Amino acid sequence: MNHNIRKIFLTLFYVGLIKKAPGTFGSIVSLFIALLLLQYLSLSNLFMLCVLITIVCVKQIDIYEKYTKQHDNKEIVIDELIGMWLTLIIANINIDNMIYIAPLSLIFFRIFDIYKPSIIGKIDKRMQGGWGVMMDDIVAAIFAGICTSGTFKLIQNFIL
Repeated sequence: MNHNIRKIFLTLFYVGLIKKAPGTFGSIVSLFIALLLLQYLSLSNLFMLCVLITIVCVKQIDIYEKYTKQHDNKEIVIDELIGMWLTLIIANINIDNMIYIAPLSLIFFRIFDIYKPSIIGKIDKRMQGGWGVMMDDIVAAIFAGICTSGTFKLIQNFIL
């Protein structure tokens, strides 16, 4: 993969080059891509796509970091794609709950990804390379998916 294609991939078609809040914009774009894909794929297919993209990302981020001499550059937002998709998968998004799960997933994922509480912050500080870039978002997605699912259950029980 040449450097230009790698940059397009890692910045999610240049979304990561947005000056203000590239991670948030990357998450929003990733959410809409997931909603589009879920019209044609099952959650298990989306999960397998996450695994495949993560494997590719780790290697490509390692190469990109050697080229730029910078770890976890803000312009890399492909990790937000994996984080958002995993959050949606864990929250068990479907056509019936999409109106609630989609915004809750975005909010919870951004909270955990920005503030990096608990183990998320430790992973972010201690892990290097492609795995370091990807793993804090993966763990943030696990927390966000659980919170989204729990919040949706409360909404179902007390509001709907």
